[in-house]
Amino acid sequence: QVQLVESGGGLVQPGGSLRLSCAASGSTFSSYHMAWYRQAPGKQREFVATITSGGRTIYAVSVVGRFTISRDNAKNTVYLQMDELKSEDTAVYHCNADGRFIGTYYPSPYWGQGTQVTVSS
Repeated sequence: QVQLVESGGGLVQPGGSLRLSCAASGSTFSSYHMAWYRQAPGKQREFVATITSGGRTIYAVSVVGRFTISRDNAKNTVYLQMDELKSEDTAVYHCNADGRFIGTYYPSPYWGQGTQVTVSS
């Protein structure tokens, strides 16, 4: 069982930046592939970015060049740096831990509660 706690969301103007954090429980964090997803009102949850245990990263086309996923294994934490934010980035952002990675990320049952990001002027 992995417990995840996201933080760092908030209200930001278009063009602004936020950094989300996801702290994970357990002593095997370094072996987990990790990912961020988001869900906007009335829409299905969608993939944002993943970072493998080896540090490989993959991004959704809509965030390439604007978002950066990273991890600190010493802190059991994964980050999502979000720059050049747009109104369409407004969503609840969730992290997922210990999914499968076979060319793409397949989520596990382990989700955090989410953190709200609102991009508005």
